[in-house]
Amino acid sequence: MAQQVFAYIVYKEGAADDTALEMVTAAKKIYPDTLVTAIVTGSGAELDAVCGAVAPFYREVWKIDNEALAYPNAEVIRSLLVRILPPDAILLVPHNTFGMDLAPGLSIKLDSPFISDAVGFEGVDGTNLKAVRQEYSGQVSTHVICDISTGAVINVRPGVFTPDESKSAAGQVVDKSSEAGDLISARRYLETVKAEVGDVDITKSDILVSVGRGIESEENIEIVHDLAKAVGGVVSCSRPIVDAKWLEKSRQVGTSGKTVKPKVYMALGISGSFQHMGGIKGSPFIVAVNKNPKAPIFQAADVGIIADMLDFIPKLTEKVNEIK
Repeated sequence: MAQQVFAYIVYKEGAADDTALEMVTAAKKIYPDTLVTAIVTGSGAELDAVCGAVAPFYREVWKIDNEALAYPNAEVIRSLLVRILPPDAILLVPHNTFGMDLAPGLSIKLDSPFISDAVGFEGVDGTNLKAVRQEYSGQVSTHVICDISTGAVINVRPGVFTPDESKSAAGQVVDKSSEAGDLISARRYLETVKAEVGDVDITKSDILVSVGRGIESEENIEIVHDLAKAVGGVVSCSRPIVDAKWLEKSRQVGTSGKTVKPKVYMALGISGSFQHMGGIKGSPFIVAVNKNPKAPIFQAADVGIIADMLDFIPKLTEKVNEIK
């Protein structure tokens, strides 16, 4: 008999994260016929809006409304989930900064196995779940067998599963707030410090031309600006470019940079680590140029070009300008 699968829903300003629908797909890779239960925590009108938005995709939505949950504090939410989850539950949590804070400690409290940064599932054989992870910046796939007889806590990498937009579940919102009990934490929320806005807001652009370590030197970034101008896009980058101080922090895409949702994303000389891909939402059309044929970015790309970007980009810019 299939165990019950739950998904913890991350949201911001009343809108559920893209991972909310991705985890439905991930759950069906574990049990194809499963109907997943969503868990949404928070307080007030934003919580109600998110519960209503995700209900069509889940069997049930467990709503927990408590002032202590107004800001997502992993320490508080761990104690809550220990109280409300069934003993053999499988819980999916996005592999982002919050999920990495929440999930490992929760697995200890539940006495359940933990899988970090899962990128695939190969189903369940008896009580063994077969999962796929990536090592060495995506160069190697690791196949993991996990005994889920006592449940499991799994961090799912954002962006690797296609969002399930079928709205086939038509679930009901179930208020579990009374089961929260006393929620006390040694941590407390102080304030949100927003990142500085640079001369360009990459979160507003439909076309991003993103450059990575493969550009080799600061002088070469000019060819990326030329391409961005030709295609009507904006230049963004991966973390190594910011660390080298070749572009400002406001142009960085990734878990430690900006979250973007363009229609087209050009990844030039970018390997495609999960930290970088975690900042790309909305399933854009991805064009990747990299001279390493085994670069993880090619697994996410709609079009992959194996080439030295320093040779390829000027030629592409020239062709685009000719067509224009």
